[in-house]
Amino acid sequence: MKITIIAVGKLKEKFYQDAVSEFSKRLSRYCRLEIIQVADEKTPDGAGAALEKQIREKEGERILSQIRDGSYVIALAIDGEAPDSLELASKIEKWGLSGISSLTFVIGGSLGLSDAVLKRADHKLSFSRMTFPHQLMRVILLEQIYRSYRIIQGEPYHK
Repeated sequence: MKITIIAVGKLKEKFYQDAVSEFSKRLSRYCRLEIIQVADEKTPDGAGAALEKQIREKEGERILSQIRDGSYVIALAIDGEAPDSLELASKIEKWGLSGISSLTFVIGGSLGLSDAVLKRADHKLSFSRMTFPHQLMRVILLEQIYRSYRIIQGEPYHK
């Protein structure tokens, strides 16, 4: 299976880069992984709702331009389904068995995802009702995808 992660913004901190690199290496034995970074927009302090919406829409256009036709899109959204690790593994396995060969996970910027991206999504996934830094979400997502493949293969992984 091909897994693509489209994320807004660059990873700036080395510890995030190292973690992403490690999980990318681990995942290479289970799937083809591609990580696409799209530029984020600067959000001025005190930005109003209209400007925030405009920023989400600009970032959303960049995201949508990177989604390949035929890919099953999973948007990370606070109001999405919140499975545990076993349930996520089961979903990934089910998607693969149903003929889906390409999954695209989308991580928005600091203001979240545009309505257009959420409408394009085939599934919405939440890791928590809490807010996490979007850079950290890349690491969390990669770890959970890796954990899912370990579960699918019946391989041990720490709990």
